[in-house]
Amino acid sequence: MVFDLTVDELRRRRSVKWRFKEPDVLPLWVAEMDVRLAEPIRDALAELVERGDTGYVTWDGLAEAYAAFAARRWRQELDPGRMFVVPDVMWGIFEVLLVGTDPGDQVVVNPPVYAPFFDTIAHARRRLVEVPLVRDADGVYGLDLAGLEQAFAAGARAYLLCSPHNPVGRVWTRAELEAVAALADRFGVLVLVDEIHGPLVYGPHRFVPFAMLDAAAAREAISFVSASKAWNLAGLKCALAVAGSARGAALLAGMGEEVAFGAGLFGAVANTVAFDQGEPWLDELLVALHANRGHLHTLLAEHVPALRWRP
Repeated sequence: MVFDLTVDELRRRRSVKWRFKEPDVLPLWVAEMDVRLAEPIRDALAELVERGDTGYVTWDGLAEAYAAFAARRWRQELDPGRMFVVPDVMWGIFEVLLVGTDPGDQVVVNPPVYAPFFDTIAHARRRLVEVPLVRDADGVYGLDLAGLEQAFAAGARAYLLCSPHNPVGRVWTRAELEAVAALADRFGVLVLVDEIHGPLVYGPHRFVPFAMLDAAAAREAISFVSASKAWNLAGLKCALAVAGSARGAALLAGMGEEVAFGAGLFGAVANTVAFDQGEPWLDELLVALHANRGHLHTLLAEHVPALRWRP
């Protein structure tokens, strides 16, 4: 079972989730899960330790493993030759901003959104443009397409799209993504897509990789993926920047090979094994997470009936 851990076991963990707050606080984070490691990943990492295999990173088979995973999961066709290793998604976004835009260029984000987006754009010396999400009468968040059009028309060079969205949890529909791509095409905006939560989608929703859209902006977009969220591997640094075109691949090549060597060997091995052998564990995890959401619903209705919430 993925969740058969006691609170005492969890409090012995060294990760920031369990060390950041005082012991009387139960941390509820998006970025770390309280799960046991998938057995194939645990075994692969144990073998590295047993061999003393703790040197610099190699990434043999990682791009191929992700391409095969994406084909099975979403019927997405990817070229492993257009994938580049980065230490993590945010570092990859930072490096692509450096080679794909100029200092002072405007980069659009949709708050409320993953907090490091803001610092990363500022650190890259680019200008942040906020186009907040909108909410309907039922509290459901959506993209402000009119706001995006205005920001793109005002000269934005890049758009940092979080898909699926962290933290509001929206899985953007194909129609919503097509509308974004049409705007990006119209104004020549480079789309950078954080798709790290793509594997963690509950039915009836379906994750649509942005690069699968039939639009020039989708083909020229750069997507960022990793096993770190779905398999709880955030401490093992590794991610992939994925280009859909030769031009995008040339852009990524401009980052320089030293960026890839910022990833960790344990991260590259864990990501490869996760994509190659980790789907049964992932499917079990999604069932368990769905059950936990139902449990939360029951507890809130019983103990805090005045609270409104949306899964």
